[in-house]
Amino acid sequence: MGPHDGRCVHRGGHPDAGPWFRLLDRDRRLLSLLAEHKVLTTDQIAALEFASVRRAQDRLRKLREMGMLFAFRESLYGGGTSQTRHALGYPGARLIAAQRAEKPPAPSTHAVMLERLACSLTLEHRLGINNFFTALAAHRNPTRHRDTRPSTRIEGLTQWWSERQCDNYFRIDKYNGETVQPRPDGYGCWEQGGRAVRFFLEYDTGTESLTVLARKVAVYQNFPTDDFGVLLFSLHSTRRETAARAALHKALCGYERTPVIATSARDYSHPDDPAGPIWSLLTVQSGSTAMERLTLADLPERGPRIAHHAGFAQPYSEAAFDPHDPEFAGILMLDRNRRADPPTARCIDSTSGFDTPTLDDDGEIEIPPGHWPRRRT
Repeated sequence: MGPHDGRCVHRGGHPDAGPWFRLLDRDRRLLSLLAEHKVLTTDQIAALEFASVRRAQDRLRKLREMGMLFAFRESLYGGGTSQTRHALGYPGARLIAAQRAEKPPAPSTHAVMLERLACSLTLEHRLGINNFFTALAAHRNPTRHRDTRPSTRIEGLTQWWSERQCDNYFRIDKYNGETVQPRPDGYGCWEQGGRAVRFFLEYDTGTESLTVLARKVAVYQNFPTDDFGVLLFSLHSTRRETAARAALHKALCGYERTPVIATSARDYSHPDDPAGPIWSLLTVQSGSTAMERLTLADLPERGPRIAHHAGFAQPYSEAAFDPHDPEFAGILMLDRNRRADPPTARCIDSTSGFDTPTLDDDGEIEIPPGHWPRRRT
């Protein structure tokens, strides 16, 4: 196979891009996902692109032999190892950088990144977040829709932004020097039955105190959250969900306007979760009690409805809006002039809304009718 065993190298101005042309489309999608979301397990990758875990294992082995992937496992207490985790190998990182016309990382820099990823204390949290989104993306697995016509409307997960992408975009620097920046674990758009539900995800593993968890609501309250999506809290257990809903409900009572919030418990399982009927809206009436369970598609629609884009290097970005679009950037810029409303001693139902917002005496943003979906009561 040559002296480099099929690996992409770059020496003295003589690059070898040959491996790129030996990759399948699904391989390139996988490399793009790993470039953005850092790490995926074998089961997660199989759910995205393959008909079985066995077929995924065979292809992943070939990609590791090509140097496209870096794989590692954790030794478990009492014997055995964890499921294999996959990250972007250096040749794969170079090819993705070339595809995006970006400067590739230095080999030493990439090696340090992989070491930090494998040893990170937040690795399980990152894998949990990615498991949430891959469970949604699995509904679009190509092996499930081989007979689907090209003209069929796209349904399923049509946007998946990483924590890094959210940090880069969802930020308001106000004139008084204050920075309002929610730090969601991810941002997505789920489309089904003609409805598009955009959402911020807070993925809870139970390590944070309820005080810290409830404090996040204040940031989303001061951010134009409803202009971009609903706020989802995925809790690790039903007991944790009950306690978290009580803490969140108490935190919301200090505000007149609140974002739409829904919670779920991961031990409240469903075959279609997290797209299934596992979500409960947090309202004044429900309080800490999880009332009716709704599917993800049945949650209130918030945020923009836009035509699907094509040609994004990052998979699952058909419904992604352009961060540089003046219409979307204007929401963040105009919000800098908004006068903060003083807290009141009452709560409102977070599911109530408006049909056509206008500019009122308090300086609320006016959005022309037709630009945003009509909110449902």
